[in-house]
Amino acid sequence: MQTPEVVCTRLHCGTAGLTSDDAQRRLAEYGPNSDVEARSVSPTRAILRRLLEPLSLILLAAGIVSVATGDGVGGSIIVVILMVSIGLDTLQEGHAAKTAEILRRSVALKAEVRRDGAFREIEVDHVVPGDILRVRAGDIIPADALILESRAFTAGEAALTGEPYPVEKRAGPAAGASPGEASNALFRGAVAQTGEALALAVGTGRNTVFGAAASALAQAQEPSPFERDLHQFGLMIARLTLALVLVVLATRVLLGRPALDSLMFAVALAVGLTPELLPMITTVTLARGAMRMARRKVIVKRLASIHDLGAMTVLCTDKTGTLTSAEISLARSLDAAGTDDPRAARLGAVAADLGGDRGALDAALVAGSANAAKGWTLCGRHAFDFSRRLGSVLAIGPEGPLLIVKGAPEAVVALCTAQRRGGAIAPLDETQRAAALDRVHALARDGLRTIAIASRPWSGATHEVEAADERNLTFEGLCAFADPPKATAAAAIARLGAAGIRLKILSGDDPVVVKRLAGLVGLNAETVLSGTDIAALSDDALAVRVRSVDAYGRLAPDQKSRIVKALQAGGAVVGYLGDGINDAPALKAGDIGLSVAGATGVAQAAADMILLASDLEVVADGVQEGRRTFVNILKYVRMGASSNFGNMLSMAVASIALPFLPMLPTQILLNNLLYDLSEVGIPLDDVRAEATQRPQVWDMPALMRFAGVMGPLSSLFDFLTFGALLFVFHATPDQFRTAWFLESMATQILVIFIIRTNGRPWRDLPGPALAVSSLAALLVALALPFTPLGDWFGFVAPPPGMLAGIAVVVVVYLVCAEVLKPLALRRRRRTRGTHRR
Repeated sequence: MQTPEVVCTRLHCGTAGLTSDDAQRRLAEYGPNSDVEARSVSPTRAILRRLLEPLSLILLAAGIVSVATGDGVGGSIIVVILMVSIGLDTLQEGHAAKTAEILRRSVALKAEVRRDGAFREIEVDHVVPGDILRVRAGDIIPADALILESRAFTAGEAALTGEPYPVEKRAGPAAGASPGEASNALFRGAVAQTGEALALAVGTGRNTVFGAAASALAQAQEPSPFERDLHQFGLMIARLTLALVLVVLATRVLLGRPALDSLMFAVALAVGLTPELLPMITTVTLARGAMRMARRKVIVKRLASIHDLGAMTVLCTDKTGTLTSAEISLARSLDAAGTDDPRAARLGAVAADLGGDRGALDAALVAGSANAAKGWTLCGRHAFDFSRRLGSVLAIGPEGPLLIVKGAPEAVVALCTAQRRGGAIAPLDETQRAAALDRVHALARDGLRTIAIASRPWSGATHEVEAADERNLTFEGLCAFADPPKATAAAAIARLGAAGIRLKILSGDDPVVVKRLAGLVGLNAETVLSGTDIAALSDDALAVRVRSVDAYGRLAPDQKSRIVKALQAGGAVVGYLGDGINDAPALKAGDIGLSVAGATGVAQAAADMILLASDLEVVADGVQEGRRTFVNILKYVRMGASSNFGNMLSMAVASIALPFLPMLPTQILLNNLLYDLSEVGIPLDDVRAEATQRPQVWDMPALMRFAGVMGPLSSLFDFLTFGALLFVFHATPDQFRTAWFLESMATQILVIFIIRTNGRPWRDLPGPALAVSSLAALLVALALPFTPLGDWFGFVAPPPGMLAGIAVVVVVYLVCAEVLKPLALRRRRRTRGTHRR
């Protein structure tokens, strides 16, 4: 970190502040002290983006063609379903436009700067590099700045660095280069907690730690894993449809069949291959998942993120408030020899209650020793001196007048000439002083922060305490503080691990503290990488290190997002859980961003989901619900990919081999509509527990393999049906079409109960909604040829013998489908990089 003098030389300014003219010139040069506005996407553009997806274009074309070929009702239904699905997605994701406004409200509206030789308040947007800032307790820091002067000044940087303790800020050299170690620097968005400081503004707007987070949020949203996979599925369907239609149309025309009939039949095949209800099934299933997750204390902002949560393989999380309670507590009270003794904490609580600064450590002392100050009266105090790093109170109580000093161990112990061991007072020599400080370092390795307590009986008249009074002290002992892990953290991490999700801690806190916490919650704590380590690694090197390292400390916001992207480069689907400004870039970069109800507005705006309870158990519950939701979506895709592909392949072959159309275009569209209606209960279907044990992702090769096994099986039985109808029953064209329509509907719908589950269908029964929708659609299909409406569709009532033959074919097909199902569902080993961005 450069000194103020060096920075002033670089910025061509002085410590006396700027003139108004100079400030105006700098404002024009550096720009306003605000964040880049998030890209505004109009509703029309958002709708068009979704409409131009391959699957949406296929559905839109299918609807238009259906209307053009006489099926106005069916075509209209397709278009309406598509529009409703797009509209729901657009409304659900409309929150993105509010991100920039939330960011602007997260910082101070006014700033106090020295202009023309005097301090005055200006709009925070007008602060420029070179301004001299005056910051007091309660202010939000308006810019990144270097401390020039400070008086008892501390800043709360938890939202920026993850450090839960207030940070002392003073002029002079910093302990390190990272923001968490910069004791001589202020950062935009932090909160001044005590004292007052003068500082030189060195970074404004986007050139700040906070601004970097804001800039990340303003970038265009990358497609999620679900959106990318749905896009690929649409392209696959488009290629199959185009290939089949062209082959059928060209072959029939070359064989001399009527061109118009061939065109209408080919178009009907295209519609039959299209999963019309996929947008509705997807949206309804995700919406139901969102409602179920709300009951599990998860608010879903982006519907597609439900799938992404179920697909997650790595969860990165901040430490403070997620793995820990973010409430500083008194962990131990030790005497001078290092033995547990409540006296040090009791005296510390008296000093904190009577004359402390009401900071986090004082609050923990008071809470840890209830009513400790009862019977004590304050007679004088010496406020905490940040240059000497200690403070004191003079109080009269049960022990008479007593001076109590508390502060940094190295500062307090240096003023002590004696020590208390149990009830005895003994001299304190240099060896014992060194032993006390070694004890402080040992506690730090355990993740504990310490202060020292000392005392001296007061003689003579009482008066305000001065620095000269703080001498010849008796070392009472140490008070150690912790931000302990939540009681549920270790169990939740184990539960996530059992579900195939690896957890990594990405914190702005001290690596020593992170290492200790990682060990407590059951993570690999052998290696902890710091922000300095990360900065020294290339992207390729980082992608290798993140595979084996689970804990990171002293990270800047952009380093957290670098780690997320490194994990994604290795094929992981990455979730990020955080609640601070420093987490915003990582929340944006992750495949799934998770925040909590009490998080900063920036973090909530960047997240895809908000947890009403800041607990990893809630995340684990959400993962299970996300996987359940995707399993039901995959059921529809799997059924449609196999059944539609098989039936349309049979029709294509039959249309070339037979002298007549195997099914009229209107019959094909009716077949497709009834089959889709049979599956409307899928969003409400039950899911087996083992189906949610591992991350759920789209697997196109697996879908193709499933369709490649079950589709040809369906076609094989269709061809057997063709042979029986032509050579055994000598069916007329109308009888052929009717009988095959009945066989096709029965096999398509009844096989749903087989392929909806990996288990045996009689042991894993469908949910009531799916059973009703499927059987009702089958009943309509079987009854239709025997009603007056059958004539309108070109159906005739088949003879009983033909119906019996169809029933035998259906039963044998269902048995074969159950036998071949394990082959179709066999999982392959996934290769790395499947979800690489």
